[in-house]
Amino acid sequence: MTTVDASRSAGAALLFPPGFRWGTATAAYQIEGAAALDGRAPSIWDTFSHTPGKVLGGDTGDTAADHYHRMAEDVGLMSRLGVSDYRFSVAWPRVQPTGRGPAAQRGLDFYRRLVDALLEAGIRPVATLYHWDLPQELEDRGGWPERGTAERFAEYAGLVAQALGDRVASWTTLNEPWCAAFLGYAAGVHAPGRIEPAAALRAAHHLNLAHGLGVRALRAQLPRSAEVSLTLNLHAVRPLTDAAPDRDAARRIDAVGNRIFLDPVFHGRLPPDLVGDTAALTDWSFVRDGDLAAAREPLDWLGVNYYSPTVVAAAGPGEPAAERAPSPWPGAEGRVRFLPAPGPRTEMDWPVDPDGLYELLARLREELPGVPLVITENGAAYADRVGPDGEVADPQRIAYLRGHLESVHRAIADGADVRGYFVWSLLDNFEWAYGYGKRFGIVHVDFATQRRTPKDSARWYADVIARGGLAP
Repeated sequence: MTTVDASRSAGAALLFPPGFRWGTATAAYQIEGAAALDGRAPSIWDTFSHTPGKVLGGDTGDTAADHYHRMAEDVGLMSRLGVSDYRFSVAWPRVQPTGRGPAAQRGLDFYRRLVDALLEAGIRPVATLYHWDLPQELEDRGGWPERGTAERFAEYAGLVAQALGDRVASWTTLNEPWCAAFLGYAAGVHAPGRIEPAAALRAAHHLNLAHGLGVRALRAQLPRSAEVSLTLNLHAVRPLTDAAPDRDAARRIDAVGNRIFLDPVFHGRLPPDLVGDTAALTDWSFVRDGDLAAAREPLDWLGVNYYSPTVVAAAGPGEPAAERAPSPWPGAEGRVRFLPAPGPRTEMDWPVDPDGLYELLARLREELPGVPLVITENGAAYADRVGPDGEVADPQRIAYLRGHLESVHRAIADGADVRGYFVWSLLDNFEWAYGYGKRFGIVHVDFATQRRTPKDSARWYADVIARGGLAP
């Protein structure tokens, strides 16, 4: 009987397998600040956030959580939490300011210091190479819709691996390419803010290609023992009813939300129904011979980011179809309605539904046998405040995290090979187009003073880590 099986009985602690990776995660543009220091050049998010009307409150990531200067303090916070792993992202424009050419050593030096501090604290570094901060100069040359961007990414991956590969044993190529492609190039609500559905589909393909080329570049530099992965924000898509039109709406969203990445990366193919759904936008002639084989590089694990499910139905005549206009779902415009899932909601107005995470893990267990999984982001934003006693009570976040960890535990017990869980996020941060108005951290940040205050959820998570699971 396994540890997980033994802990399923009523009233028992829910213990996770020995060696389970307990981590937390951040992204460079959301926390680092120092936007123009030590040779860093603008990224698309610098440009986007400085464009009036793009980010709530006119906020930018110029200072963010000032992690660039407070890195040692933040590593100390993680050490006290007891995390085994820290997933951070490398800022491409800090390492390679124009997106091409030699590495900027001052930029690499920051990540060298970070990795050394983590290792000294006994924390495994998990480096993500791309978390949406494309160098602006590459966007000026066409961005992700252009094939050359994928080739530049592979060169950048090789530079970072050459610098850090002797100390970083776990690597992720891309974080959430769906957001980069479709929020950035179709809906225009993320950087670079373009509203070009056909270009978004090209961007998705070139992100897949960049991933594959990046894996090759990493493996050329890294020791055989190094892990290489990809992180996807997979959508737990549910039809409103079992009627054929609603099931087809779910199929359509699954194609452009999930299988557009899963099929090339794991099967070396494009989903035929996706090609059909988007035929009015593109003929996919930008996919060249060898591209899909290049995207299908073997991975050591797949990162899964999950926050809430997606409920859809077929759009009837005269009904509002889009979740927003413009739509981030090319090929679904006018055909699909997005509906609110029942239950409590976070400050982002996202439904709280841990069953969606279980559904995703069960699906991946069946569809990708032999591929280990890691929950690389899971968390919730709430309107946290420092109380008169100097504490930050966040019981809703604790309930959210507990519910989702229960789903992970259930998935493991049912055969899913889940090897780790990373809370999003360590710190309150710059929450993209929402600016500083949404707090995801288990550590509160006063952005006026940069004071860090661990929330109740941080102490709760430290207890989870210490016991290796959930208390009864």
